[in-house]
Amino acid sequence: MTITAFPHAMPIEGFIGGLLIGLSAAIMLLGSGRIAGVSGMAARAFLLNKNETPLSTAILFIIGLPLGAHIIQWVNGPIESHFTPSVIILATGGFLVGIGTRLGSGCTSGHGVCGISRLSPRSIIATITFMITGIITVTFVDFMGWGW
Repeated sequence: MTITAFPHAMPIEGFIGGLLIGLSAAIMLLGSGRIAGVSGMAARAFLLNKNETPLSTAILFIIGLPLGAHIIQWVNGPIESHFTPSVIILATGGFLVGIGTRLGSGCTSGHGVCGISRLSPRSIIATITFMITGIITVTFVDFMGWGW
């Protein structure tokens, strides 16, 4: 029996990636006492807030995100990705995500990986909200024929 619902799924790579994300979050928390949430690190790196995270740590964290992707691309070959052809839609989506991370006191990585692992009720509710909103949005966009 062949499963065709996700023909490009890479479960082994996804499992390994998830382990590495969890390990890196644990190292950050145990090593520095800080949560490895991307929005908090980005806000600190761009001087939007003055939390306890050292500026150098935040900058290196943010630089490491695209650097890691480039290293994987160098090792494994090109990474296939698909984005909307509209810069306006992409920028609007990014802006709304930014607003949401500030209103929600964190992003999906901070709440979903770090908050849930600490059994934070706020993070559990936030992650459920992210998932439900994402499912509804994708369903609506596909129904309207706006998907790419």
